[in-house]
Amino acid sequence: MSEPYQRASSGLRFVLRSVAAEMGGRPGARLCRKLSVPAGRMRLLGHLHAPAVPNRAPRVLGVDEFAFRRGRRYGTILVDVETHQLVDVLPDRSSETLAAWLRDHAGAEVVCRDRASAYTRAVKEAAPDATEVADRWHLLRNLSLAVERVCHEHRACLRKYAEQQQRAQPRHPTLELVPTTLIVDRVRRRHEVINRMVDTGYPISEIARRLGLDRKTVRRYRDTNFDVLLASARDRRNVPLDRFKPYLQVQFAAGHTNAKELYDQICERGFSGGYSTLSRYVRTLRDGTAVPAPAPVPSPRTISGWIMRPREKLSPRQAAELERVRLACPDITEACNLARAFTDLVRSRRGSLLSEWIRQGERCGQPSIRSFASFLRQDLHAVTAGLTLAYSSGVVEGHVCRVKLLKRSMYGRASFTLLRTRILTRT
Repeated sequence: MSEPYQRASSGLRFVLRSVAAEMGGRPGARLCRKLSVPAGRMRLLGHLHAPAVPNRAPRVLGVDEFAFRRGRRYGTILVDVETHQLVDVLPDRSSETLAAWLRDHAGAEVVCRDRASAYTRAVKEAAPDATEVADRWHLLRNLSLAVERVCHEHRACLRKYAEQQQRAQPRHPTLELVPTTLIVDRVRRRHEVINRMVDTGYPISEIARRLGLDRKTVRRYRDTNFDVLLASARDRRNVPLDRFKPYLQVQFAAGHTNAKELYDQICERGFSGGYSTLSRYVRTLRDGTAVPAPAPVPSPRTISGWIMRPREKLSPRQAAELERVRLACPDITEACNLARAFTDLVRSRRGSLLSEWIRQGERCGQPSIRSFASFLRQDLHAVTAGLTLAYSSGVVEGHVCRVKLLKRSMYGRASFTLLRTRILTRT
């Protein structure tokens, strides 16, 4: 029932310890009042005692960082990957702290980690015989960012191809008219002057100085098609309507000129703007002063998502859009082929072919892909193990999410000792 020198029975102490571990101090005290078990926050926290850390590290150790305060202060979490049990929490993410822990707790044969260099130095210093395993999710994430940069660098190719396809399609005669207004005249003059100076050989900074414009404005006039500039100048207030303009123009050319019916149709397709926004644009369609809508171009993030996703998970529309992107830009096609080859290595865990892929990546014409391949070569043994062994840091990431939840429930004001105690007690 109880033990000597205790203020409560064994059952009540278990209840109070569980409430403190799950809820914390003040929330736990409020819950205890509702359960008719009077206990203040300090009494609840007094029941928390962190369990003893084993003397030996687990055979397969997972290491990752978490933020006490994002961008300012970080800690390290250690997890037994085989049993999914949390082992310990360290107060920082420095290599010295992790190396000291590994020296005091020998026995780690495999260490799963991300690409952090501090953890690499600690493992090589304190556990040189352990096999390092780079996390596969982080590898795919780094490759996805590299592919996205390639798509961002070649978005001009995509825009040019989309405009060519758009010009090849028949248009309604009223949509070919461009009104002569002050804005149109200004855009036309700037476009002619800037492109003439660019052809002459003036640098962007000199053009901006002579015309009194910002360099980004000069660069936009140099790289953007004239029709796109006109559409941006005339319809800058109707940004939410832009992606529906091709559909509206097709419907209007087909004879559907009722603004209320058009408004209902685009609302069903996701338009969140007001009716007045649409009515102003329909008025320009009736007057014949509407500027043709710019050709739709998928964003770099959307394209990288299509490339990194397994082929069988792409819808027919997405597969067709990706094929058009590959036709528009050979550089994106090259990055797509390399990215898909690497994702096949990761998902099939064929680490023996990694060296050949790195050689192909280093010969790639895209700087971001070459940089990713060089980064893999610097960490070749860990990446090869990550693409060969079944271990991964997914279990560690789950514990990191749980730590974030605990930290937020304590409003970020808890000391490291109390946070570590709650983390280990709830394991």
